[in-house]
Amino acid sequence: MAQLSPNHRKAYRHDPDAPARVLTPNRLQVELHPSNRESLLPEGHQARLVWGYVEQQDLKGFYDGIKAGQGGAGRSAIAPEILFALWLYATIDHVGNARELARLTLAHDAYRWICGGVQVNYHTLSDFRVDHGTVLDELLTDDLAALMAVGVVKLKRAAQDGVRVRASAGAASFRREDKLKEHLAAAREHVRALEQHVEADPGALSRQQAAARRRAAREREERIQAALQCMPEIKEIKRRQGKKAEDARASSTDAEATVMKMGDGGFRPAYNTQFATDCDSQVIIGVDVVSVGSDMGQLAPMVEQVQERCASTPDEWLVDGGYPKHEQLDAGSNKTTVYAPVPESKSPKKAKTDDDDKPDHPEQPIDKHAPKAGDSAGPQLSAHGQAGTAVVEHRDRHVRNSCNDRISDGNRAKMPTIDMIEGSQPHF
Repeated sequence: MAQLSPNHRKAYRHDPDAPARVLTPNRLQVELHPSNRESLLPEGHQARLVWGYVEQQDLKGFYDGIKAGQGGAGRSAIAPEILFALWLYATIDHVGNARELARLTLAHDAYRWICGGVQVNYHTLSDFRVDHGTVLDELLTDDLAALMAVGVVKLKRAAQDGVRVRASAGAASFRREDKLKEHLAAAREHVRALEQHVEADPGALSRQQAAARRRAAREREERIQAALQCMPEIKEIKRRQGKKAEDARASSTDAEATVMKMGDGGFRPAYNTQFATDCDSQVIIGVDVVSVGSDMGQLAPMVEQVQERCASTPDEWLVDGGYPKHEQLDAGSNKTTVYAPVPESKSPKKAKTDDDDKPDHPEQPIDKHAPKAGDSAGPQLSAHGQAGTAVVEHRDRHVRNSCNDRISDGNRAKMPTIDMIEGSQPHF
């Protein structure tokens, strides 16, 4: 129909003084749409790929913990495939909170498609992730074996690094041992008082409310007990740091969390998450979570984990300056060639010679690559002031690699060339 001017539209009205008749939205109208959940997502959607991957996994470890059986009493459990797929897709979607994931199962088509009509709450999602750490670790091992079988992961070179993840604990939750014992006694008294209250007046609370309160009181008591169990380990850490063991504190909210220095320079309760990655395929081959803020002692445990998981170790292992430590390097060098920068001293010292007593004699700086007295027999680490090829010969392993393809032109001037020559002594 041709467009009409306002005057023409007014002329078409039966009553020129009457308001115009238009169609307005009616969002209260009930409509029936013949559809199913399968049609929510197009073919090739990422959620379909995740579900296809989950279907190919061996989830027997998850099913072993299900008590409800066919023909028996009790409520049916949620299929592990659903919970596993939800967390896997949520990780891809950068969602790590159980409450947010539970909300998405009602509001987002991809999560609704994975659920397929099964109602999932946040508590079930959280318990699934916490209670099945061993099974998830075995799945990672199985997937790595499959990737290595088809040649995706070759274990030629691996890199390790750590990231500090904020813990769900506040600074006020850290208490000393005597305070934790007082809180434990109070928590146990609260549990007994709650049981007596429910027995004295069963109708005061619904069954669901009573169960929720019992669970909250029991979980608080368990968290305080876990904090007390972690106290000996925390005291030992304090002793190694030269501090008083009596000052050790543990969190009554998250017992394994410790206060760490974060990337912004602040100190907060956190975990140190360690990752080892195959450099060529970018596939994670090792993961660990520790409660120590320093990376200094995490090299050897990760090398052992990768060897146990993959039945072999990478030819080369790359770490940053936070990892080099004599004991760690000695333990890892038997299994792989470790590449790490030589640690820089926080307060550089200079070598003292007999000529230093003479006036106006310039002090000589210490060569950090030179061997020291008492070093074990083996390769010598020395530095030359020119860029070139680094030759590494360590014990029975002879590895020759060119640094030219590893060091960009912009960083070449900042990184010294290191030669390790067989028959001399090592010093890192």
